[in-house]
Amino acid sequence: MKKLRLIIEREFIAKVRNKSFLIMTFLSPLIGVGMIALVVFLMKKNDDKVKEIVYVDESGLFSKEDFKDTKTIKYQDFTDLGFEETKKKVEDGNHYGVLYLPKQDSLEVLAKSIQFYSKDTPGLNTIENVERNVNRRLRNLKMTNLGINLEKIKASRISSDIKMFNFSGEQSSKLINGLKIGVGTVAGYLLMMFVIIYGTSVMRSVIEEKTSRIIEVIVSSVKPFQLMLGKIIGNASAGLLQFIIWGILLLILNVVASSFFGLDMSEMQTANMSPEQAEALKQAASGNKMQMIFQEIMKMPLVTLFFLFIFYFFGGYMLYSSLFAAIGAAVDNETDTQQFMMPIMMPLMLAVYVGAFTVINDPHGPVSVIFSHIPLTSPIVMLMRVPFGVAWWEIAISMALLLITFLGVVWLASKIYRVGILMYGKKPTYKDLWKWIRYSG
Repeated sequence: MKKLRLIIEREFIAKVRNKSFLIMTFLSPLIGVGMIALVVFLMKKNDDKVKEIVYVDESGLFSKEDFKDTKTIKYQDFTDLGFEETKKKVEDGNHYGVLYLPKQDSLEVLAKSIQFYSKDTPGLNTIENVERNVNRRLRNLKMTNLGINLEKIKASRISSDIKMFNFSGEQSSKLINGLKIGVGTVAGYLLMMFVIIYGTSVMRSVIEEKTSRIIEVIVSSVKPFQLMLGKIIGNASAGLLQFIIWGILLLILNVVASSFFGLDMSEMQTANMSPEQAEALKQAASGNKMQMIFQEIMKMPLVTLFFLFIFYFFGGYMLYSSLFAAIGAAVDNETDTQQFMMPIMMPLMLAVYVGAFTVINDPHGPVSVIFSHIPLTSPIVMLMRVPFGVAWWEIAISMALLLITFLGVVWLASKIYRVGILMYGKKPTYKDLWKWIRYSG
């Protein structure tokens, strides 16, 4: 144990004293917040630009009331000028584009004949706004032709706000479910980042020591298994320290940016929404909704979530880092690692896709449950499921399978490690790795 502790301390100190580690630890949050602030600033500047769209209505079915101005789009009626003259004037002037509504015999033909001209390809939000105004008017005209009373249709509109409860009487909502999705997604992506960054760091460390022949001196005094485990835990400790510092710095920078520069990071969420959607979200997120969200957060098993996060964080990292360390011991340079990287990365990517497309839609469905128990995917998928409430026996089975698999993988990886660490000059194959695993000398 003393030798293992010394190896862990050596790896941890070597990592945290590295200039690149220190620079990225304190510079990454600044870069991250700076990029977000720049995107918000540019989006604000982009939103400040007003697009003037003119329309020529030869059908005689539209009026100024049918084209509702927004903060960024203004409509003008150029029907009297005629289409060709309007098109030429807009092309030579500062207007954004021309909407042409030709005269047709039926609404169906008109709907397929409308044209929009602009100097540049219009953005998605712009063309959607134009289509929304046109479709609203055509739909109203169609209903009038069918003898449908528009006033009764408007009076009949009603929206529901379904309140969600579990059988113990606790209330939930769509916003709270969104919050749980956010917590699970962030946890899953953080784990994937951690595994990729620090797993490959372990691999590079092994390759460097192997190519410099330092490893031959080290293994003369410690067992290869202790060396591998020490490297994994030492790098994990340095990584955890870095993530804690990032979290503290990001929190401080967010408060500073919001207080002194007036940058609201939440604007990123509504930047690509239509004005109606953004306004609905703001109303939903205000008042009693925010209070209910806060109460729901406080009712969540935060302590349990924290410990499960730590377990799956370290469990997933240790599992994958053992494989990365074995690859590093088997090869002489990073170029030779490519053939072995894909089988390791595929379960990680699969877990992220399952979490993003399956867990979010049905956290308790069969696919989500199965992948939250498979050890190579459970660290990410289970972390995404936990905020939605998972039975204790499911978590216990998942944790036990992950622990057993980790021990088995460490045992197999150590067999590759102890042989490969002293092998030079040959590009290994999967057949060679299998021989090293079976070697009992």
